[in-house]
Amino acid sequence: MSKIIQDIMTKKIVTIKQEKTGLDAAKSMNDHGISSLIVENNQKHVGIITERDVVSKICCKDLQPSKVKIVDLMSSIRVYANPNTPIEVAVQRMVNHKIRRLPVIEGGKIVGIVTVTDLAKELRKTILEEGLLSELSE
Repeated sequence: MSKIIQDIMTKKIVTIKQEKTGLDAAKSMNDHGISSLIVENNQKHVGIITERDVVSKICCKDLQPSKVKIVDLMSSIRVYANPNTPIEVAVQRMVNHKIRRLPVIEGGKIVGIVTVTDLAKELRKTILEEGLLSELSE
């Protein structure tokens, strides 16, 4: 039986309001030990901001992080999965769209996120399980 996104997604979503700044985003990501935040406006999820956004849109342009608003840094969420999406389908979406984080949406709300780290952990687990199974069958 194929595993689904719900089995591996990160359920704890950290958000930031779109009127906050790049500095606020960098501090929040650092404090939580994560590399992306979901952007909110009026209690709705409207986008995502990543470490790469901070680097490419602030640092590389020599801008002051405390002056740049999240709304000017974030990307809209165009690609996503639902909790019942097979992992293989989610991986293909991430590859096709060249993204490292895939929001998981159910009933119009973000309920999780799948990252390349989540996928790597699942791959490691699968490899270990298959290795153990092949050792037991010998």
